[in-house]
Amino acid sequence: MSDEAVLAKCEKPASAEAAAAAPFTPGRALPASRLRSVCELGGLAFETTEELADLPGLVGQERALDAIRAGIGIRRKGFNVFAFGPPGTGKHTMIDQLLQLQAAAAPAPPDWCYVNDFADPHRPRRLILPTGRAATLRDAMKHLVAELRVALPAAFEREDYRTRREVLDQQFKHRHEEAFGALQRKAELKSIGLLRTPMGLALAPIRNGEVIPPDVFQRLPAEDRERMRTDIESLQAELESIVRKIPEWEREHRDAVRQLNRDTTAVVVRHLLQAVRAAFTDLRDVVAYLGEVESDILEHAEEFTGRDRDEPQVEGSPAEMSSFRRYQVNVLVDNAGQKGAPIVYEDHPTLQNLIGRIEHFARFGALFTDFNLIVPGALHRANGGYLVLDAQRLFAANFGWESLKRALRSGEIRTVSLEQLLSLASTVSLDPEPIPLEVKVVLVGSPLLYYLLSELDPDFPELFKIAADFDDRIERSAATTGLYARLIASAARREKLRPLDRAAVARTIEEAARMSSDAAKLTAEIRGLVDLLQEADHLAELAGKTRVGAAEIEAAIDARRRRADRIHRRFQEEIGRNTLRVETTGERIGQVNGLSVVTLGGVSFGRPSRITAQVRLGKGEVIDIEREVALGGPIHSKGILILSGFLGGRFGRSGPLSLTASLVFEQSYGPVEGDSASAAELFALLSALSGAPIRQSLAVTGSVDQHGGIQAVGGVDAKVEGFFDICKARGLSGDQGVLIPPANVQHLMLRREVVDAAAAGLFSIIPFETIDQGIELLTGIPAGVPDAGGSYAEGTINRAIAARLAAFAQRAARAPLPKKPRRSRVGTGENDE
Repeated sequence: MSDEAVLAKCEKPASAEAAAAAPFTPGRALPASRLRSVCELGGLAFETTEELADLPGLVGQERALDAIRAGIGIRRKGFNVFAFGPPGTGKHTMIDQLLQLQAAAAPAPPDWCYVNDFADPHRPRRLILPTGRAATLRDAMKHLVAELRVALPAAFEREDYRTRREVLDQQFKHRHEEAFGALQRKAELKSIGLLRTPMGLALAPIRNGEVIPPDVFQRLPAEDRERMRTDIESLQAELESIVRKIPEWEREHRDAVRQLNRDTTAVVVRHLLQAVRAAFTDLRDVVAYLGEVESDILEHAEEFTGRDRDEPQVEGSPAEMSSFRRYQVNVLVDNAGQKGAPIVYEDHPTLQNLIGRIEHFARFGALFTDFNLIVPGALHRANGGYLVLDAQRLFAANFGWESLKRALRSGEIRTVSLEQLLSLASTVSLDPEPIPLEVKVVLVGSPLLYYLLSELDPDFPELFKIAADFDDRIERSAATTGLYARLIASAARREKLRPLDRAAVARTIEEAARMSSDAAKLTAEIRGLVDLLQEADHLAELAGKTRVGAAEIEAAIDARRRRADRIHRRFQEEIGRNTLRVETTGERIGQVNGLSVVTLGGVSFGRPSRITAQVRLGKGEVIDIEREVALGGPIHSKGILILSGFLGGRFGRSGPLSLTASLVFEQSYGPVEGDSASAAELFALLSALSGAPIRQSLAVTGSVDQHGGIQAVGGVDAKVEGFFDICKARGLSGDQGVLIPPANVQHLMLRREVVDAAAAGLFSIIPFETIDQGIELLTGIPAGVPDAGGSYAEGTINRAIAARLAAFAQRAARAPLPKKPRRSRVGTGENDE
């Protein structure tokens, strides 16, 4: 079919404005012009979407956009945004566009980094630097360490250092030898020798330079032995005094060597640090940090030179690595290339992905960590800008919501592990200094999640004060239709699709109205329309076309429907084979064709069902069989009570009704919910009471109030088309149709084949305002109006019902029924046990 033919067909019904203005009469079949509102693009002069300008933003979402602008514009605590609405309405796209505009005008935030706290290495210090200067500091410190590892050993190898060191060593050696030499000379004057033994220094009597053997010593005169013992004791005390002074001399020697090393190191370090200081003289915190670095290097100069270590260091060992890693700079956030404020989207917002984590490395069978292993989270990267999160994923992630709330409440980012958070950590870890937080958070989620949080989480209203509510549909008018055409053009260009011609745009807008389930509205769920355009573009590619026409849009719609209608077709097949009984010809007492909607996987279709009623003598109860077997939902049960109230109000004014009625959806094997079949159930009940047969060529949808008025229902397109498909399969006879509430006429966007059948007089859609009007259409018998005495004329439905109920009452008076448990009593609306 050509595009012109498709467009000609779609222009048979009236436009949206004309359809809304076309009159209709309740109780009479609707004209074809009221069954579908076509799209007219008279206000736009274009042949293809290439001629239409892009649409900056979305159509009909002004309320949500104003809310987002307010949220990102108010720089106060708690004015974060929760954007909610149906999926596919362009929330993420619109939020991104608004944030990009706001962020472009804002300055780039400063850089953040962590450095070692030399006084407490377990609490790394934060440093804030102007944008782009953190990396400069990091590179400068790397260069400094590399230079020190070369320059310091060279400084200690110079001749002047060796000379000064040798002087210190000689001084220590001379002092040591001088003390022991003096003691030895003094001992020799007293014939006492100072001996070195495996046990240390010892004193012993000597003669002629030889130690006197013990046996010879014992043969000496007693006076000589006593004198020698006294001299040895005196000299021993002096020896012990000298030995006690040796550690002090060694300490003084080490101090002198250390001071020499510090002096030597200071010359090199101050020279190399001067260049680093010169680059950061305007940053007081950095200058203070560099001063601490200088002091620490002077204290640990031997780690650069390898001199005077108590034990050797293995290359690559934790000790060797930590010696130099502690002077590095861990750049947490580098905004050097950032233009404007950052916009961060975190797809997996767990605790660690939000507030960062502390990693570890394994060395020699143990785990080690330091400030260099602190990894930033999304809050760090978004600090000074905007963070966009999917609310459902945030709650699905472990501790993501709690960590976000804690950061927003405190105004700082505190990096802790999950073990620390739960007090499960048994090892020493880092406790980094918290980083001040200034961020605007935008959560994107569903309306249900927003309302649940508002009700159940007391922190939520304080932290997310701006609600951006995206609508699921927009008004359909000449102005919005033009904007919608531009929206379609923008989507086609954004997705790099072929241009759409005029007829294709019109057909797409009609489908947007159908997707909204309202002829006077257009769907705001853009994602579904984009998918449709992509599929139509593929069909155009297969056909070798350079543009997408109405034929491709129509084919794509049919293909989508065909892919998703397996269950619908299965129902249709079983009805056609009479496995599921739905009658479309003849008349039946107490039986009517009701219509329901089945939704599976986001696809809805109408399913006709037989609704039957039985009445008998009783005590004024209407039994809902669906409820008795726990298949009926609360809203359906409410509908049964309402129709019970209608019966009691109309026929039970003079006394209670003496009947028992039962209602059921025949061959229904699943839950039944909703009140859209309450009118059909009431018709079946009235038919059973009056004995008037109902035309099975008609189906009914609509809810009823207690006064017999008909109220709007949902899914009217699917319901009408579901019954139409059955009738079409069996052959359209011209007397088939569907009764719908008048309030639903404005919603109709039926398939064109249904519209064509109605135009040909083969199928009818008839609005009805009241139960009386509906029963007349279904039976062909007047409902009847009560006279001044409350009686109805002969030959009317209401007269027959009143007579039947009077007969029940007479029989009940002659033979009272035993008392039984009651469900819902007609005339009172009670629900007794």
